Amino acid sequence: MKKIFLLLFSLVLFYSCSNDSEKAPTIPELTDEILVYEPTKISDNLVLVSDPGADEVYLLQKDGKRFHEWTLTDELGNDAYLEDDGKLLAILKTGNDKIIFGGSGGQIQVINPDNSIDWKFVYSTEDYNLHHDVERLPNGNVIALVWEKKTAAEAQERGYQLNKDVYIESLIEVNPITDQIVWKWSSWDHLIQDADNTKINFGTVSANPQLIDINFNNLDNGDIMHANAIEYDKKNDLIYISVNFYHEVWVIDHSTTTEQAKTNSGGNYNKGGNLLYRFGNPNTFKSTGNQLFSNNHNCNFISDNLPGAGNMLIYSNGTSTMQSTVYELQFPTPFDFNAAPTVVWSFTDVNLFSQKVSGAYRTENGNTIITEGDFGYWEVTPSKELVWQFNKPGGFFWRGYPYKKTSSAVVNLKK
Repeated sequence: MKKIFLLLFSLVLFYSCSNDSEKAPTIPELTDEILVYEPTKISDNLVLVSDPGADEVYLLQKDGKRFHEWTLTDELGNDAYLEDDGKLLAILKTGNDKIIFGGSGGQIQVINPDNSIDWKFVYSTEDYNLHHDVERLPNGNVIALVWEKKTAAEAQERGYQLNKDVYIESLIEVNPITDQIVWKWSSWDHLIQDADNTKINFGTVSANPQLIDINFNNLDNGDIMHANAIEYDKKNDLIYISVNFYHEVWVIDHSTTTEQAKTNSGGNYNKGGNLLYRFGNPNTFKSTGNQLFSNNHNCNFISDNLPGAGNMLIYSNGTSTMQSTVYELQFPTPFDFNAAPTVVWSFTDVNLFSQKVSGAYRTENGNTIITEGDFGYWEVTPSKELVWQFNKPGGFFWRGYPYKKTSSAVVNLKK
């Protein structure tokens, strides 16, 4: 009811402003999906909409019209973003995936503006499956999240307390020219547990924050971690992994070789594939401190040319309180497991809540585009003023990537 009221209010605002010749602001054409509150403060960009519920990807104008849309060959796995060459990098389902938790994929596609497929990479069997997120690296390779199946017997050898198969998180890096996996990291190589001293990875969880407690979640379906986002730090060659069911983010070293990534040494930090840092929930390694996240999505760095450059935005779904919050975080230097990031900005609202997906991105004028997964998009100013919303009932929105109309991605899209 409150969101219906906001729509009516925005329509009144529109007509009152349009009849005032002294103000005469230029505002988007209103549709039944667009709500405008402060038209002069809206960022001048397009929003890339990924709606897995409708299997739609399109560039949205602030007036609600579609600037460009794609026709997909398969169901959307979740992530899709527009690259500088005007092509869409997306993770899709195969139609025959065997591991089908929320966010499952199975293939990566690069899609041309005319909807033809430029590149396709399938990685889907009963033992592993791509899911949720994909990202291009500066060297042209692609990294993606993968679920790996481990049998109940294998898991129990690692001290897992249930007689269930588990699906743990890993990352692969693929060379799109050769279709070869050139690097891999797996959480399986960096587990600890304090429940069974007869197993090889028995230890004190609180004394080993660089390792992952396999028993933190004992979920019956075996999806015990459920990572949902990756972010590459090109300055430091690090990868950040949002791990929803641990309510935290893991940081690992990408400079390792695949063999080093299986160990606790090697790479620029000489820690191998161990966690270099983790934040959001100290309970995962039985430490003191406050839990910041209640489920989390879409960790992403603010680009160098934007306000808040170098900080990270992340969406805490707020499942425990039924109210979501966007955090802007600044990290300790150097990393310290006992030091939480500093919250330099945050936004929440009584109407902002999505239990799943969602995220946030910074725009050129300092505003933040927030994806509320089961509602649509919010745009708020640095002073937390709501200026624009997009609401499509029945939608299921993964993220909202903002693109300047003059960006190379948009220009090349329309060539």
